[in-house]
Amino acid sequence: MEPSSPLKAMNVSNLEELSKALIECQQIISDLPKETSWLLSQNLHKYQDFWCYPNFLEGIILAQKYFIPQPTDIIICTLPKSGTTWLKALCFTIFRRSQHSGGSSINPLLTNMPHDIVPFIEFLYCKGRDSQNPLLSTHVPYASLPESIVKCSTCKIIYMCRDPKDVFVSLWHFNNKSLDTDVLSWEEAFDKFCTGLSAGGPFWDNILGYWKASLENPEKILFLKYEDLQNDTLFYVKRIAEFMGCPFSVEEERQGIVQNIVNFCSFESLSNLEVNKRNKVGNEIPFKVENNAFFRKGKIGD
Repeated sequence: MEPSSPLKAMNVSNLEELSKALIECQQIISDLPKETSWLLSQNLHKYQDFWCYPNFLEGIILAQKYFIPQPTDIIICTLPKSGTTWLKALCFTIFRRSQHSGGSSINPLLTNMPHDIVPFIEFLYCKGRDSQNPLLSTHVPYASLPESIVKCSTCKIIYMCRDPKDVFVSLWHFNNKSLDTDVLSWEEAFDKFCTGLSAGGPFWDNILGYWKASLENPEKILFLKYEDLQNDTLFYVKRIAEFMGCPFSVEEERQGIVQNIVNFCSFESLSNLEVNKRNKVGNEIPFKVENNAFFRKGKIGD
């Protein structure tokens, strides 16, 4: 299904209003504290006590002001390089399994990158969304989510964290090999990461915000660990489906549908799809990145 217009996705009445809001965002960003990022051609800006690139930050500020979630929305929240691509693929395949099993239709993940199917809230103002797909994603801390999401009693949040050592290694390699710009050395990037200066950081503040919120409202927020999902994927796929409100039936489990989803969304399977070998993310992220950059190793303790 074609995505809705950005105006509808962001609940903005016309292009003039959106243009005016963007100018206001740019003014806010220009006044924020900034530091050199791992990418030497860009700065990170500090907004509401976390660090963010300006092209993400515009959409965050707009979403905080304009975004109205659908009652059935499920927001996938992570820090960068914490298993975001994998979690998006799993959640989408779980949600759409009845449409793509038994040869009834072709799974869009065969021809589209998970980031193109599950859009970032940060870019709804320029990309729009598919109203039939309740899945959205973001890298922002819990405290900076649009208030409309936090206060919506029916939409849900799935958060996944990952060991900080693996996050740092994966993020450094991603920046160093996939983006067409000079980057900090390993040692310099590590120092910045440890002081909290990385996209979505500080690292522990991001995790603790969602962890505390999940304890207060476990019906709304599912808190996952990348390592747990790796070590017992079958169990957690069933847990995710239950939380999303579409649990697997006894018959589905008997037919092996859960295991089929685990297999289809595995690192080996997704990384070997033609779309993820050579195409570039272009529909969702506003900079060109080779799809294969999102599939380096997918291991624990690398």
